[in-house]
Parts: sequence; structure tokens; C-alpha cells
Amino acid sequence: MSQARDLADLGSSAEAGTVTGESLIINGDMAVAQRGTSVSIAHDGNRNEFSPDRFLFNMNNAWDTLDGTVAQVSDAPEGFSNSLKWTTGTAESTVDNDEYYNITHKIEAQNLQHLRYGTSDAKSVTVSFWVKASVTGTFCLSIYQADGVRNIASTYTINSANTWEYKTVTFAGDTGGTINDDNGEGLRLQWHIAAGSDLTSTDATSWGAYSGDRWAYGHAQNSIATTASATFQLTGCKIEVGSTATPFQHESYGENLAKCHRYFRKSEHVSGAGYHSFGTATAFGSTTASGSLYYGHMRTNPTLAQSGGNLYGAGGNHAISALSTSYFGTERAFVNITSSGLTSGYGYNWCGNNNTGAYVTMDAEL
Repeated sequence: MSQARDLADLGSSAEAGTVTGESLIINGDMAVAQRGTSVSIAHDGNRNEFSPDRFLFNMNNAWDTLDGTVAQVSDAPEGFSNSLKWTTGTAESTVDNDEYYNITHKIEAQNLQHLRYGTSDAKSVTVSFWVKASVTGTFCLSIYQADGVRNIASTYTINSANTWEYKTVTFAGDTGGTINDDNGEGLRLQWHIAAGSDLTSTDATSWGAYSGDRWAYGHAQNSIATTASATFQLTGCKIEVGSTATPFQHESYGENLAKCHRYFRKSEHVSGAGYHSFGTATAFGSTTASGSLYYGHMRTNPTLAQSGGNLYGAGGNHAISALSTSYFGTERAFVNITSSGLTSGYGYNWCGNNNTGAYVTMDAEL
């Protein structure tokens, strides 16, 4: 496996007062992909999707022909097993002034209080990651601060095509910034893949009030968008306090998944378990039942969705057509379930009914 590595001292510790090497990014090794390992993205269809977890592929404004796929793949540098990969399908002829697409990771605000933004002691942070692309050139990595509506941008260079390269980018602390102590968005990291000239024209190498022309300052390579079959990959993504990168700290899959569950959970039908249960429900008429769904502690009350679910009980199986939430508790919700042919007062098993594609999702993403 061919690899190139930027110079970086991996032996130094982060700034005093923090856990050395602790990353603020969740699922930086791209191991967890609850929504699926591949998703199609298109200018005239689905334009925003998570795959793998916590990393959002984000296509904005009026793209004309661009489409492609975002996937979790096994191609990765030594020490990693997975990466996120964008592959261009139909290419864009030209990138218009206001068009952009990027890979975004949002960090919860209350996890960032030790950065001390808005004080004279605001901490610098270093982002490190492995990247591989089919084209070389200068790319932008930027940070957006949601509460203060501020941003900063820097660049890195992909030197060799189709080669894993290790990159580090350091950003100064924001003495004029704001990160609220709550469960909202604190910082938004963005790996820009293409950006039009309206978004790259004003110097953003220092923290300042957000404006569109600062969004992807310095980004200079849009060929991934304009070249069919072009690729862009990421893994080993990490952000830590201080001006020096330290080695990526690997976690068990279970630890990683548990962190992802704060933002998204998917309960799926288990193959071989014919009536895999999502919960229980009681009918209050022929078309409505009230069920209980456990989801554990999530960032906020989640949005629920389902596919292929049934209520199994009196009268057999009854397909579920809709869910709506009537009450949220700390770890579970009471859910209104719409179906047909139910018997009022009877209990039902909310299940997959041998449908291996059945699932319920709970979404509390930033």
C-alpha cells in the first residue's frame, strides 16, 4: 500500500488541562454505518446523507448534473479498516460561483466548553486525518461556529493521486467566539470537495464573522466534481486541543457505536427472528394503537421513522402505515401507531413479521 505522510510530531502532548490526544470527533475511523454502507447522492434527488455515522455529505445550491455515491469502504491506510468514499457518477460540466459540496462533522456544544472560546485563553485545536483522492491540488478545511456565527478556514495539499496521505491543520482559538453550554451545534468541521468562486474570495485564515465569501477560502481544486469516476476518501479524522497532532486513539466498536447512538439509532429486524419485536402496543380503535419504544439517552427527543413494521395480535398481522409521537420520556417514547383492522383494547407485538428489511429509526442528529 502506497502512503505519503506530512511532517508531524506525533509524540508531543496536547495543551495542559486536557486529556492528551483525546479526540472530539465521533466515529473518526468510519467504522459505524447504521444507515447503510452506500447511498446515492444526486443534484435532483437526495442531496444530504450520513454514511458513515456522524459524517454528512452535503450538496448545496443548483448543481446541474452532478451525482455519485457516498460509501463506507474497506480501503484504508495501515491501522484502519474503513474509510468514507465519494465517487463521482455523472460529472458537473462547470462549478458555478455559488455551488459547493463537502463532508461535514458537527460537534455538540457542551462537549467543547474546555476550549474557552470568547476568553483570552481560547484554545487552539489541531485536526488530523488521512485523505486519498484521484486528483491532486489544494483543498479547504474549515470550521464554522454556530452560536457565534463565525468561521475560519485553512488549506491542505493532496500531493499524489490515489495515495493515502496524512494531514494536520491547526486552528487558533477564537477569543471573540461563543459556544453555548447546551446540546446544540458547537463547531462544524467541513472538508470541502468543490466550492464556487463566491465562496472562496475573502480571507478567512483568522476567526471572523461568517459571510458566504469566507465559507471555503483557499479551496482551489474542483476537478472531483467535474470528472466522472473521480474519488475522495477520508478516515482517521481527529480534532484535539493544542497545536500538535497525536496518534489516533482507537476504540472498540461497541464504544464507538454507543457514542453514535446519542445521535442516531436504528432497530432492525434480526434475520432468523421471525417476529423480532420493536416494542408493544395497545389498540384504541380499529386504526390506532399506542406503543412504547425504548431508545436510551439521546441528544434530544428523536424523530421517528419506520419501514415494514406490523402489529401482531388479534386478527393476525396488521401493517403499520405511520408513526407519530405523543409523549417523550427520558429514555423512551409513547408512540401513536396508525394501522388497520385492529381490535380496540387488545395488545399487540410491534414487530418485523419476517420482513428482513423492517426497521425503526430514531434521529437526534445535530
